[in-house]
Amino acid sequence: MLDNVPATVLTVSTRCSRGERADESGPLAVRLLADLGCAVGPARIVPDGEEPVREALQAALADGARVVLTTGGTGVSPTDRTPEATGPLLERELAGVAEAVRRHGTTPAAVLSRGLVGTVGGAVVVNAPGSTGGVTDTVAVVGPLLGHILDQLDGGDH
Repeated sequence: MLDNVPATVLTVSTRCSRGERADESGPLAVRLLADLGCAVGPARIVPDGEEPVREALQAALADGARVVLTTGGTGVSPTDRTPEATGPLLERELAGVAEAVRRHGTTPAAVLSRGLVGTVGGAVVVNAPGSTGGVTDTVAVVGPLLGHILDQLDGGDH
């Protein structure tokens, strides 16, 4: 269990940001992270695109989040730019974790996710697909690793 680790969920969806569609994956991610012991508030909704996602990521990190989970914007549509916004911020990419998330996916389309996982300072940033299944699969893989990753970022021994 993560003992009140500050976490932020960012739902990346232009339609949700405009109120044209209800956000289902963000609240699910919030609940799953809270179940792990994270201190997490409601999901923040941002439109698709590199600049809004980068700004939201930077704000979450500046606010002290140690876990930032994005949901959405990892596919191949022209507006899916979450990995492009995330990549330049990462100090260390954890490619094996992202690949494990794709392998764990419960649908054939899981391999189409371009989501990244990595670290920035003392925080972990995770890009999950925008579907509720993608969020569930992502947290199932990443959740058990978070305590170890955060301990390592704090200088813990292997």
